[in-house]
Amino acid sequence: MFTAFFYLLKDKGLPVSLNEWMTLMEGLDKGLEHASLTGFYYLARAVLVKTEADYDRFDQAFLEYFKGVEHIEELPKELLDWLAKPAPQADYDKYEVDLRMAELQLEDLKRMLEERLAEQHERHDGGNKWIGTGGSSPFGHSGYNPKGIRIGGPGRNRSAIQIAGERSFRDFREDKTLDLRQFQVALRRLRQFSAIDDGPKNVLDVDETIKETSDNAGQLSLVFSRERKNMVKLLLLFDSGGSMWPYSTLCTTLFQAASKANHFKDLRVYYFHNCFYDKLYTTPACYEKNSVETEWVLKNLGSDYKVIIVGDASMAPSELLSRGGNLYWWYGSSNEPGITWIRRVKNRFKKIVWLNPLSPWNWENGYGSETIVHIRKELPMYQLTVQGLEEATKALVRAR
Repeated sequence: MFTAFFYLLKDKGLPVSLNEWMTLMEGLDKGLEHASLTGFYYLARAVLVKTEADYDRFDQAFLEYFKGVEHIEELPKELLDWLAKPAPQADYDKYEVDLRMAELQLEDLKRMLEERLAEQHERHDGGNKWIGTGGSSPFGHSGYNPKGIRIGGPGRNRSAIQIAGERSFRDFREDKTLDLRQFQVALRRLRQFSAIDDGPKNVLDVDETIKETSDNAGQLSLVFSRERKNMVKLLLLFDSGGSMWPYSTLCTTLFQAASKANHFKDLRVYYFHNCFYDKLYTTPACYEKNSVETEWVLKNLGSDYKVIIVGDASMAPSELLSRGGNLYWWYGSSNEPGITWIRRVKNRFKKIVWLNPLSPWNWENGYGSETIVHIRKELPMYQLTVQGLEEATKALVRAR
C-alpha cells in the first residue's frame, strides 16, 4: 500500500526506514488515520519525519504523490496585497457552485490557476472566476468553493492538499536562505575558548569535578580552573552593489548577526565590489574616502583570523583575470588582476571560506559561472543557506 509514496519520500531525501514504513502500515491497519486523507497526512508525518527540518520536503512529496498543485515560488506582491483585505461574502447559489466544480480535477485547477496568474491585472472580489475574496471562485479565500485552492487568508474546511500546499514548515529547512536567528546560531559554532594562562583558578570545572568525585569514591572533590574566553577573530568581506543588490537584505542580516554577537574576540568588516583588489572599503558604498589598503589589512591582521567572504562571484572574466580589470581603476594604483589578490588573501589566512547566495546550479550554468569556477579552484565555496553556513563553519574550525 502506497509503496510508490515510500520511494518518492526517499527520492526527496527523507531518511525513511523500512521499520518506520511498517509502523505506518500498522497504524493504517488500526484505522488511526480515521479514513481521511487529512488523517493520513498527519499520521504519516508523525511516523516518518524525524525532524522539523524535513517537514517541507514531506509536504512537497505529499503534494506530488496525491496530485496536488505544485507550489508557486513567488505570488505577485500586488495580488497578495489585494487578498490582504477580504471583501464580505457575496450571495451565491451553493447548488450551482457544487455542480460547476463537480467535474474539475486538481490538474484542471492547476492549469486554471496558472492562467489566472498570467491574465489577472486588477483586484476582483465576489465573483466566480478570478483570484479574489468573498465569492465562489476556486482561487482566493473568505468565500465558498468545495474544491478551491486557498491563497492567503484563514482556512475553513481544510483538506490535506491545502495543508501541504501551504508549506508552513519551509522556514525549518536546513537549505533555506538564512534569517537573523539562524545566522546567530550558525556563527556561534565558531566559538573557540582558550584559558587565560596567568589568571586565578576561580571557575568551577563541572566535568573535572564529576570525574574527580567519581574517582574519589563519591566524596565531593571540587576542581577549579582559570576563566576561559573566546579567542575567535573574524574577518568578514562583503561584495556590495551590482548583482548583489537582490541579496542586500541577506548580507545586512549576516552583518547584524555578527556585529551583535558577543562570542568574537575581534570582528573586522570590509566591503568590495565584485572582487577585491588593492583597496577594501569600510562602508557598502565603496567610496574612495572610506577605503583602506588591502596590503595594510593583510599586514595588520594576524593569520589566525577566520575569513568569510560573501558574494555571488559573478563578474566579467576580465574583472577577475585581467590586469586593470578593477571597475574602480581610477582609484587603484595596482594593475594586478583580482585573482592575484584572492590568492594573497588565501595565503595570508589559515581558515577562509566563500559564501555564495546563488544556487549551485548557477555556479556552473548561469551568468558569471566562468569566474565562479576560477574562484572555487582557489577557495572552498558554500551556498548561503542554513546547511551551507553550517558546513562552512565546520570547515573554519577544523584543523587545516
